[in-house]
Amino acid sequence: MRSEPPVPADIIVVLAGDYSGNRILTAGDLVRRGFASQALVSGPSGAYGMYETDLAIPFAVRHGYPASYFVALPNDGRSTREEAIAVLDALNKRHAHRVDIVTSDYHSRRAGNIYRALTRSLAPGLEIHIVSAPDISFSADGWWKNREGRKTFLLEWMKTVAAWFGM
Repeated sequence: MRSEPPVPADIIVVLAGDYSGNRILTAGDLVRRGFASQALVSGPSGAYGMYETDLAIPFAVRHGYPASYFVALPNDGRSTREEAIAVLDALNKRHAHRVDIVTSDYHSRRAGNIYRALTRSLAPGLEIHIVSAPDISFSADGWWKNREGRKTFLLEWMKTVAAWFGM
């Protein structure tokens, strides 16, 4: 894990891939607490022809956050790297200088490495902070205690090794 505390930002970014909703709820809380005025919600197409943003934003609204807190960023990224390219392009168009990127705690190290590497070439000068959202089945101090935690650990390490090889 490589998480940072949130900082005042131009916008908060919610990475795709969280099917429990903790990432978007964490982002909604950060907006509510005044760290940024909105959260950019990334989400690829997938289930039944819908974008993840089509599901995540209404989920957050059902949990008490105003829809105005969120801006949908539907994209076709199928990996953290592909998603990062789409997100960084959107941030450039918004002239963002500082962002808090919300992802699951187990994903924070790999996502941070990918975003920092791509920021150097695609968004020079952009200051990013990786903020962790809790995961319902993974915790750093007990992931081995349940099947979903073990699967999450294994899958994240496989993706980390693949990223080391440029895959």
